[in-house]
Amino acid sequence: MTLRLALSLCALAALMPATGRTAATTFTPPPVPYVSTPAAKAALAAVPPPAPGEIVVDFEKAEIGQPMPSWEEQGVKFRLYGPLQRTPAAQPRVMFFPHIATDHKGILNAMSTDQGVPLEMALPGAGASSVTLVLWGSTGCPVYVEAYDKDGKLVDQKSVASVPGRKAPEDPIPFLVVTLKAPAITHVYLSGPRNGEFLAADEVRFMPLPAAVTPTAAVPAPAPAK
Repeated sequence: MTLRLALSLCALAALMPATGRTAATTFTPPPVPYVSTPAAKAALAAVPPPAPGEIVVDFEKAEIGQPMPSWEEQGVKFRLYGPLQRTPAAQPRVMFFPHIATDHKGILNAMSTDQGVPLEMALPGAGASSVTLVLWGSTGCPVYVEAYDKDGKLVDQKSVASVPGRKAPEDPIPFLVVTLKAPAITHVYLSGPRNGEFLAADEVRFMPLPAAVTPTAAVPAPAPAK
């Protein structure tokens, strides 16, 4: 068995629920990632750098393969926007998956039979004027991203029929960059994968809006001296 095949099998096992108990498989990335290969460098070079002022959530402190109800980083709160359809008695969970070629970590839906449930991202403070997602997923997986404001109004949306595929089996999974823009985005929902597929957010970048300033009451001028 080749190293790449073994890694792929281990990574797939991290997404499969264990029989009769909560899935808690931990996948340990290889000690020497493929990040130094030309193909991996090309995959990373295709992702534009963050814009000045953008806050970046990259999940690098997360534990691989450990399902959990939610995750918070840089003030952004991640969870599944339930309820679950096929397993309503189960607790919605997210988890982290390794991008083998680059040693990056991506957040995704941990429910193998409820992949239709969107991943919700609640932004901190007043929200953001733009949100950029760096994504990757299984072959043929579609992508649908929606942005909402604080009143629950849809303010932007993007869809992609299929994530980019590898040109050769030894190539890394390519990244897809999607940007949403609106005057004030407070929530973003990521969906698209069907059961048997997965879609991971490698990075979430957002341009925060300044906090609303509460006007102070005017102080009356002192009366003139008599």
